[in-house]
Amino acid sequence: MPEFTKWPSFPFEGDIRVKQIDDPVEVEPSRKGEDSADCVACAAPDEAYIWVSDRWRVRAMDQPSGLPMVLILESRSHLDLGDLPNLLAAELGVMTVRLERAIRSLDGVARVHVNRWGDGSAHLHMWFLARPYGRLQLRGTFLSLWDAILPPIPEMQWRENLALVAAWLAEFGGRPLAEPPHIQWQAPSSFAADGDSDPAGTNASADTGGSTAPTEPISSVAALEEPDDEAAAAEATTTEAETKA
Repeated sequence: MPEFTKWPSFPFEGDIRVKQIDDPVEVEPSRKGEDSADCVACAAPDEAYIWVSDRWRVRAMDQPSGLPMVLILESRSHLDLGDLPNLLAAELGVMTVRLERAIRSLDGVARVHVNRWGDGSAHLHMWFLARPYGRLQLRGTFLSLWDAILPPIPEMQWRENLALVAAWLAEFGGRPLAEPPHIQWQAPSSFAADGDSDPAGTNASADTGGSTAPTEPISSVAALEEPDDEAAAAEATTTEAETKA
């Protein structure tokens, strides 16, 4: 077995074996979304993202996962990494640093891993995965696997984190679309009096007129398009051969 199976960060134990390596194919298949007309990212509206600008968009998964935050940075133009013109190539570096800082500012985040897998969607997308503080077993190359193994974080915390990252990015431009969850609360219709009289007038000043404050629903981030082949690539081990027919 490879040496990395003995690393503390390796998520599995017990009897395991390496898969048989398939023969190489003569012609590699096209990735999903090679044509912009069939590209999921190009078809997704801005409302499916937590932050957007003229040239970049940031989206999340459609529900919380095991890590404090998992985000994807996409170019608005239908381009791959090697196709970026100089302006977008330079901005990619700025956006990468900016988004890493935003995620690292969240409570409970120790490190942010930045990854790009090139065998999924043809539309450029960079993955940002937050490693929880103190979780040393999650360090390194298997963080994306642990994300699918760990129990999901609370949804309210997840939505708060999304809103914080979106607000951070908006400080430098663009438009934040993620909102923090609204707390559901209900004011009492009246306060109990200590007696028949209230010389201090405290009850009168606190009177709500017998009305009840309306309950505000928790806001939700718009449903986001999940990556197709990229999700499988993010969960594959570093030894899996990318030789699909």
